[in-house]
Amino acid sequence: MSVTIVKVGGSLAHSAAQREAWLATLIAWGGPLVVVPGGGPFAAAVRDAQAEMGFDDKAAHKMALLAMEQYGCALAAFSGIFDLAASAGEIESVLQAGGIPVWLPSRMVAPAIEVPASWDATSDSLSAWLAAKIGARRLLLIKSCDCPAGALVEDLAMDDVVDPLFPLFSGQAGVEVFIAGPAALPGALDILRGGGVPGVNVMLE
Repeated sequence: MSVTIVKVGGSLAHSAAQREAWLATLIAWGGPLVVVPGGGPFAAAVRDAQAEMGFDDKAAHKMALLAMEQYGCALAAFSGIFDLAASAGEIESVLQAGGIPVWLPSRMVAPAIEVPASWDATSDSLSAWLAAKIGARRLLLIKSCDCPAGALVEDLAMDDVVDPLFPLFSGQAGVEVFIAGPAALPGALDILRGGGVPGVNVMLE
């Protein structure tokens, strides 16, 4: 089964119209796909708390994973077709049942020594990491901003469109990366149904 990883950016938490339109598009398409949640306001709360309380990055890393899970729960509440999944086995079970898994990363990522306890690896990198773990070959990052055609992943990292370690993790995963912003939403369903991926195909080299 060829699965597409779709990361729904945390910034869409602040745009109900975009968020709901993208989720409805993913449901209408049907995949197979796995939704990776961003951190959204929940991760922002962790950053603020770390600045105020001074706990280390190891603690912040664990809390940021839980922040992704909180946002994932919020996304999954949009429709009963979404089902929370915390392991590769659970992801496969949801897909086999015809649902759309929303990944809860803590169980898989917390023991992974290759994922640093650092803000340099956010849900962008983790979506590529998951793609490698389950053998996905396409990764779509849905964001609240558009990026130019022919964009290089290293340039996007420098411009904070993706996190600093995303070039490394996406390269290791060997995935084809697409980034879709608001301009890609009209017509996205037709592209997906036609076997394509909406947005800009990001150059990894």
